[in-house]
Amino acid sequence: MTQRILLSSPHMSGHEQKYIQEAFDTNWIAPLGANVDEFEQELAKYVEVNGAAALSSGTAAIDLALNLVGVEREDTVFCSTLTFIASANPILYRGAKPVFIDSEWDTWNMSPQALTRAFEDAQAGGKLPKAVIIVNLYGQSAKMDELLAICDSYGVPVVEDAAESLGSSYKGKKSGTFGQFGIFSFNGNKIITTSGGGMLVSDDVEALNRARFLATQARDAAKHYQHSVVGYNYRMSNVVAGIGRGQLEVLDERVGQKRAIFELYAKAFSEIDGLTMMPELEGTFSNRWLSTMTLNPEKIAISPYDLIDKLNEANIEARPVWKPLHLQPLFEGCQFYSHAENEIVSEQLFEKGLCLPSDSKMTVEEQQRVINVILTNV
Repeated sequence: MTQRILLSSPHMSGHEQKYIQEAFDTNWIAPLGANVDEFEQELAKYVEVNGAAALSSGTAAIDLALNLVGVEREDTVFCSTLTFIASANPILYRGAKPVFIDSEWDTWNMSPQALTRAFEDAQAGGKLPKAVIIVNLYGQSAKMDELLAICDSYGVPVVEDAAESLGSSYKGKKSGTFGQFGIFSFNGNKIITTSGGGMLVSDDVEALNRARFLATQARDAAKHYQHSVVGYNYRMSNVVAGIGRGQLEVLDERVGQKRAIFELYAKAFSEIDGLTMMPELEGTFSNRWLSTMTLNPEKIAISPYDLIDKLNEANIEARPVWKPLHLQPLFEGCQFYSHAENEIVSEQLFEKGLCLPSDSKMTVEEQQRVINVILTNV
């Protein structure tokens, strides 16, 4: 059988081992050490912010961000609906209530129209959200100018979930740097990986120091073990951070590889009426973490799920677009704001969309296998 083509798997640079070896040679295995400090500084420099805190996951970073902006029990938090559940789970950790905001067509990300209506209703009800979590889906930045203007007009802080968009930019500014806090993920399938891990970034250095304190069990400055507030075991280990340093050295190369994969798909499918690749908003630069497309059922007979099955029969991994969070059983009954009165964009993207293999190790010949299966079936 031909070798399986994966959606997106770890791609080692060859530089990781030297940093890991340093951790072993100095016996700084855990919990912290030079690799953690350097990884924070190098990542902060790359995205051009004042600081960063290396954590155990992107989810932990969102949880700490919500903590730092003061989200408490019974508060509300607005959140993009078309995203992985990790974007919203920390809202529940805080005991708060999510309100989900639909997508729009230009970026597939949070709709400014839907967000406006959500804020108008919240103000009329006398209870504004404590935060807004804006997700950059599959590497594409949301309409940050419009969304930030809305949030700023109500004085509500933004947490930018850039888990999938490290290396992307919006109007020349790096993704993850628009909100009060930004978060990145280094999960195994991300554009660079530490096997598992995340980063909280901000220009507020004092808040990041607070994040580090909370992430290391909130131990007070005393000779004995003293704790005055609830803490968390959220810090990244020194060994894992060493992997991250080696990966960060090739981030721009990985972005180039991901974009080349997308462009080859786009060229191959350009003549197929009803097959549309994910857009790239003018003035933005997407890392194209996953190459994603939609199939118009009025023009293409095969459904995304059936096409995924056809690809799987050829030993090729593909997946649906994220199922909107407002449709998830966990969030049944949560408030949701659609893009327009009679148009729910996220549900249409879920019904029509699929994610294609985007592994940066994939050869052109392997990608052609994927293309041939699709051309044969659409």
